[in-house]
Order: sequence, then structure tokens, then C-alpha cells
Amino acid sequence: MSPVERVEASLVLLYAASSLLVLFLLIPLVSLYLRLSPEAMARVFGSPVLASQVRDALATSLAASVASTLLLLVLGVPLAYVLARREFPGKGLVEAVVDLPFVMPHAVAGIMLLTAYGSRGLLGPLLQRAGLRIEDSFLGVVAVMAFVSAPLLVDTVKAGIASIDPMVEAVARTLGAGPVRAFLDVTLPMAWRHVAAGALLAWARGLSEVGALLVVAYYPKTLNILILEYLQVYGLPYAVAVSAAYAALAAAVFIALRRLLPP
Repeated sequence: MSPVERVEASLVLLYAASSLLVLFLLIPLVSLYLRLSPEAMARVFGSPVLASQVRDALATSLAASVASTLLLLVLGVPLAYVLARREFPGKGLVEAVVDLPFVMPHAVAGIMLLTAYGSRGLLGPLLQRAGLRIEDSFLGVVAVMAFVSAPLLVDTVKAGIASIDPMVEAVARTLGAGPVRAFLDVTLPMAWRHVAAGALLAWARGLSEVGALLVVAYYPKTLNILILEYLQVYGLPYAVAVSAAYAALAAAVFIALRRLLPP
């Protein structure tokens, strides 16, 4: 086999493997819409009660996922900078703590939050004195989403900051900028693509969460929980009807946000 033929054969294998993965991900989406029942769609979205439940659950999902993402931007970007730029004792432990939600089963993540911030948890009494409660509350939904999506934002932003030459900040420091000013005026603008990508991934991860929410905050219902409820109460056609609408909306928002990020 000639070198050209070997290259062509390698490309065929590359494209074949890539196509298999794309098909593996695409077929469930296609099958969802093939199972879509116009009658179930009409019953769900034509019923004032069911349609109102879907609207309220969707509003809760969107509001909580946006709130958790904003919270992570405020707290996670500084942490990402520290992890990317500073060496300190226990840094490996901090990085492990940040990445812990990656490997936690969803139910375990919910139990961890309850034992820490629930009314009978470690910090629960302090939160209650401040008038805060995570069980079956919007705050609980936000807390769950922030917990499970924190690694995505922090790790993405950390990688972006680490890719920037520290000498750029050093030059800003020699011109009189302090550490915070150098970060805000120099580093952050250069890393904004990673910040935006991390925020997008964190938002999507929070929006998709369900397992930990079942443990911590069943109410107010997110759309994910409502879909499971419809599956159990009304059957698969109703769950498919809401899932299809949700998938279309989520895909449209995700694609639109992706287009705002330059390659």
C-alpha cells in the first residue's frame, strides 16, 4: 500500500469512527420525535392545567440555571485564577474538592447537600436563623445546580487563564496596575472566550440536573422533574411530548449561544 493509500485508509477509519459516535448521539434524538404523538401534544399543551405546569416548571429551570451560573461566575472565576496562577500548600486538595461533583452520583450529591445545608444538616440551623432553607425551595434548586456544574466552569476558566503568558500580567504590573487591576484589565479580557464557554457549560449542566433535585428540592418543580412525573402518572406519550418541546428549546438556545462564541 502506498503512502497516499495509507493516508486515505486512515481518513476513512477516522471518519467512520466519528460518524458512529455522531449517530449514537443522534439516533435517540430522532427516535424521540418519531415517538411524538400529536394527540399527547394537544392534550398537554391544550390543557390549561398541564400547560401551566409546564410553563411554571420551565420558568423555574431557566431562572435557577441562570442564577446558579451567575453565582459561579462571581465565585468560580476568581478561584480559577488562583488555581491557574498560584502555588500553595493544599492546592491539589482544593482541585480535588472542585472536581468532586464530577464523580459523585447524582443522588449522593443531593444527600451531601442535605447533610451540609439541610435544616438538620451541619449548617442548617445557621441558615434557618437567616431565613434560608434549601429543602423544597428555589434556593435549593440553585444550590444543587451550582454544586453539580461548578467543576465545568472552574476547570474551563482555569485552562484559559493558564494558557495566557504570565508575562502579560507582569507588564501590566510594571505599569502600575495592582494584581486585581491586572486581572480585570488584562487577563480576564484575554480569557473571556473560556469564561463564556465555562458559563455555557455550567448553565447547560445545571439545566439538565434531576437526580440531586429529587433528593433536595422536588419543589418548585423543574421541567426535568415534571417530565419524570408525567412519565409515572400519565405514561410515555405525555413525557415524550414535553421532552420533545424541551429538547427543541434547549437545542435552540444552546446553538444560539454557541454561535455567539467565536471559534
